[in-house]
Amino acid sequence: MADVTPKFQFIRFFDELRIEDIPLVGGKNASLGEMYQELVPKGVPVPNGFAITAEAYRYVIEHNDLWPKLHEYLDALNPEDPRDLQMRGALVRDAIYGAQIPDDLFHEMVEAYNALVDEYGSEVSFAVRSSATAEDLPTASFAGQQDTYLNISGLSSFIDACKRCFASLFTDRAIHYRIDQGFDHFEVALSIGVQLMVRSDLASSGVMFTIDTETGFKDVMLITGAYGLGENVVQGVVDPDEFYVHKPTFDQGYRKVLKRHLGAKKIKMVYSSDSNQRNPVRNVPTSNFERQKFCISDKEVLQLAGYAGIIEKHYSAKAGKLRPMDIEWAKDGQTGELFIVQARPETVASQKRQQVLEQYKICDEADLMAPIVTGRSVGAKIAFGRARVIESIEHLNEFQPGEVLVSDITTPDWEPVMKIASALVTNRGGRTCHAAIIARELGIPAVVGTESGTEKIKTGEMVTISCAQGDLGRVYGGQLRYEVEETDLSSLEEPETEVMLNVGNPEIAFQVNTIPNAGVGLARMEFIINNEIKVHPLALLQPDKVTSSKVAGKIDKLTEGYANGSEYFVRKLSEGIGTLAAGFYPKPVVLRLSDFKSNEYANLIGGKFFEEREENPMIGFRGASRYNDEEFAPAFALECQAIKQVREQMGMDNVIVMVPFCRRVEEAKAVIDNLSANGLVRGQNGLKVYMMCEIPNNVLMIDEFSEYFDGFSIGTNDLTQLVLGVDRDSGKVAYDYDERDPGVKKMVRWAVEGAKRNGKHISLCGQAPSDFPDFAEFLVELGIDAMSLNPDSVLKTLPLILKAESKGGGAKARKLSPSEMVIP
Repeated sequence: MADVTPKFQFIRFFDELRIEDIPLVGGKNASLGEMYQELVPKGVPVPNGFAITAEAYRYVIEHNDLWPKLHEYLDALNPEDPRDLQMRGALVRDAIYGAQIPDDLFHEMVEAYNALVDEYGSEVSFAVRSSATAEDLPTASFAGQQDTYLNISGLSSFIDACKRCFASLFTDRAIHYRIDQGFDHFEVALSIGVQLMVRSDLASSGVMFTIDTETGFKDVMLITGAYGLGENVVQGVVDPDEFYVHKPTFDQGYRKVLKRHLGAKKIKMVYSSDSNQRNPVRNVPTSNFERQKFCISDKEVLQLAGYAGIIEKHYSAKAGKLRPMDIEWAKDGQTGELFIVQARPETVASQKRQQVLEQYKICDEADLMAPIVTGRSVGAKIAFGRARVIESIEHLNEFQPGEVLVSDITTPDWEPVMKIASALVTNRGGRTCHAAIIARELGIPAVVGTESGTEKIKTGEMVTISCAQGDLGRVYGGQLRYEVEETDLSSLEEPETEVMLNVGNPEIAFQVNTIPNAGVGLARMEFIINNEIKVHPLALLQPDKVTSSKVAGKIDKLTEGYANGSEYFVRKLSEGIGTLAAGFYPKPVVLRLSDFKSNEYANLIGGKFFEEREENPMIGFRGASRYNDEEFAPAFALECQAIKQVREQMGMDNVIVMVPFCRRVEEAKAVIDNLSANGLVRGQNGLKVYMMCEIPNNVLMIDEFSEYFDGFSIGTNDLTQLVLGVDRDSGKVAYDYDERDPGVKKMVRWAVEGAKRNGKHISLCGQAPSDFPDFAEFLVELGIDAMSLNPDSVLKTLPLILKAESKGGGAKARKLSPSEMVIP
């Protein structure tokens, strides 16, 4: 360990500091010292600097006899009176800024400043930052409460910036924050950090977190960045670029960005030539060229991720537990080097509670009037908002965030609007219609099949949607009060039958993975294509066939910045799949290949140029028949390329491929050959291929299909329709749609028995086990390996499964004997 004998009384250089020195120099400076001593030797580049200690601050206050005056100003403060806070805060700051720096402290500051100039050269400038002794703690960051001064050069500017830093301990926001957090103003002191400025004004900078800041998911790093100095990103005044890196696979040696978002980056902070400024920096507009490209390369993102991993591991070891970190980085525009300029414990996402069940309830049932309309309830939640009746897609632009979407029915091209709705109401459809599926994924309530919602609900009226009162969903007029009861599920018993999730939206993968699960039993590729790609794959591959200049213009706009349409499709799809896989890694994620029907493909941008109109698309050109079609084959190749990237370059070997709507055994063989030709060889690198068991022929010929697949997933939605000959979206015959029909249950039994007879994994993805307790018990009795449920249904279905298993069922508890296996 290096000699850390102090060179000065009131100054500590970074090589004299450790994280244990927070009382002396505050969290920010203690962390910089820790990294400079411990992590620079491990390859993490940290610019040198020094700290002016908290004792120096107290020395200034005592030398000028300011304690009585500070008490006089602050003891009578009314923090809820903005004018009183503003007045008293200004008095305190003026008193501290006007205080004389004692001679011995002044001489130490000058000597330390000159030493740093000698180390780096006379042309450099410095960042002068506050570092309060109650700052950057694991439970309270205090970030941004005090002031920072950038591009400080020259001794007089340095001394002035230090005096302003001392005074900034009492900014209005810092005073109020300390009161809210329960800290005593006079127990907190302020240290000052002086650090070499990295010339990121000529390049870029940003902040990275070793945790997902929205959900608290701990297996990813979020790296943000923008052009210029980092203060804009730190303060949140610019929309930065965002990059995600998956920590477990990164540690295994995989080097691939998980996903990215191109930020607007409309301004950047650069040096100002006006030396008379207290903070000689300024914001200038970025060019269109800068806005349309990422501020750092993928290689630099991964380099930063490597630094972040070293930092998190070091601080976690010091803490004796996982310590997610909030890290500032900067790129030097003169040398191209990347530097770490700050690291502190992350204090928001890491504190979030996990595995908490929310139960919604109307506060006073007596207040309920007759509902405006009723229908089938989706999601056991309650929400309210102003209604917006949308009768056609042309009016979607009228929809406002937080409104209740009321429509006849929804299709995939409505999903961008659905994502910003507080609730959904439709005239048509049942519990498995498009609106219901998307509402569950978004975690919002929906009332479907109301028949007359668009007639009886008026645009602009306030409505309350209640799906917390059983199968019947109700739409009430007005805004009703409701409460949410939360239940801790951390000690929930795990059933023998695996419970998996149905997830299509990558944006919720980091959120719903906290629900008890054995992985994802159904990941729908269509959600990613519809929401992220938006363009028909053949329109990207064959743009010459898109004869509408308007449509071609939309495609050009979306693919701007990409080498071609293929790169656009593969990157978007691979990042979406990769995000889903990362959210549950290393648990299995069963990815269903695209299963758009022809009318749904036609609704994609450019789709009408490649899709023929079908009278009954539900049993038309979809699923496996597309993959083997000569015209569609190039589009299928793009899907395979994306999956191959996810498994081989991102390292997500937990992805299992599943083939939908495979009608005949010959078709199954052709699909397996097609996958192999596109680099997805069954059995190679552990690749498993499953088949959706959703057509009666899949059940009847399950022994033959078993030759080509490693497992099956029973799709009760389509299987019920095809067994009973019912269109579930038809209001005239929807009453006949029932997964509990004896014929459907017999098909399910045969499928389970057939899979077990052939030693194949068998699961079911559908809503029936959630809606009907007896159906869940039926599946357990069959000994099914897994049930894949919508996230909002898992917590209420788990007790049903456990109850059924207690009676002697269960995938592991009970194995069927050969005599019980009926060959259809």
